[in-house]
Amino acid sequence: MSSVIGFPNPVNEKAARSVAAGVLLIAVVAVAGQWLWLTALLAAGFALRVLSGPTLSPLGQLATRVIAPRLGHPKLVPGPPKRFAQTIGLVVTGGAALAWFAFGSALIASLFLALIIVAAALESIGGLCLGCVAFGYLMRAGVIPADTCQACNDISLRYRQTA
Repeated sequence: MSSVIGFPNPVNEKAARSVAAGVLLIAVVAVAGQWLWLTALLAAGFALRVLSGPTLSPLGQLATRVIAPRLGHPKLVPGPPKRFAQTIGLVVTGGAALAWFAFGSALIASLFLALIIVAAALESIGGLCLGCVAFGYLMRAGVIPADTCQACNDISLRYRQTA
């Protein structure tokens, strides 16, 4: 079970951006088609990725096994900020699903999805992870422990510890 549960560190940036592109596509379809039931699918995907990285996520598997390998050599980035970003995605899409399924509010669900669309577009198209930026601010503010900060600043520390 330990091989299934847990988030990878480091993460292939190309796979992360591919996942973001998938999230972007699903969110745009959900809003444009008013198929807001897709919020549940998005929230479930984020929950699976927070829990296990790409291991249990169909979108994560597609990104890591099919798309990212075709984009060239992996570009490794720290995992903890990416997991934090996935957690934010879970909260936002969970809010959208709650707004739609519990309260029947298409407007609030669509507003939450608009946030996801902006964040996923920035990540997939521009390579800017808003959750990672927030994670960095929290590290500088001392909210994130220093050992996590060191691991995020130098991925090679992870490899030195295992050697």
